[in-house]
Amino acid sequence: MKALGDPVRLRLLSEVAAHPGGEACVCDISGPFDLSQSTISHHLKVLREAGLVTSERRSTWVYYRINASVLQQLSGFLEDLSAVQGESRSCEDWQ
Repeated sequence: MKALGDPVRLRLLSEVAAHPGGEACVCDISGPFDLSQSTISHHLKVLREAGLVTSERRSTWVYYRINASVLQQLSGFLEDLSAVQGESRSCEDWQ
């Protein structure tokens, strides 16, 4: 969740997911951002370390792809969280 707490990383995840073929390198997705390529690479590294994307080096470029299984787990977690959002509980209920 911490990795997705940064709006740049959330947007990068969306850019990778929306890219044709389901994968993208930094050179493919850096255009819409007002950030250096190295800063974008850093954010992608954080996403990779969190398991949200996978990477594959091809020559001098690294291509990123969404990790669908981790995204499904995250989706399930958020569904569970939204199910309890409206519940009213006191502190004693959590013990």
